[in-house]
Amino acid sequence: MNGYEIMLMLDPELGDERQEEIVTRIRERVVSDGGTWQAHEPWGRRKLAYEIAKKNEAHYHLVHFDSSAETLTEIARVLKITDGVMRHMAVRQIRRAQPEAVQATA
Repeated sequence: MNGYEIMLMLDPELGDERQEEIVTRIRERVVSDGGTWQAHEPWGRRKLAYEIAKKNEAHYHLVHFDSSAETLTEIARVLKITDGVMRHMAVRQIRRAQPEAVQATA
């Protein structure tokens, strides 16, 4: 299992119910394939740096989860064909090992 995060940019005209439906679909895929859901951070509506499909704004959502690479591939495929998803980007999270406590010798 690897840790991933996906940044979603959703159409600004989508209702809250449809946005939650898209995020829920991702969560259900992760859990059904044996992964673990970590977090969902809705960032709200933000202005875009450049127009996408004649739109100047988008709803941003950041999701964190652990899954296999095959699950991530399937999620990316579904997001590409889902109406309302303007852009998405998935990246692998790098987890650092916790440093061991240094014992002082006196």
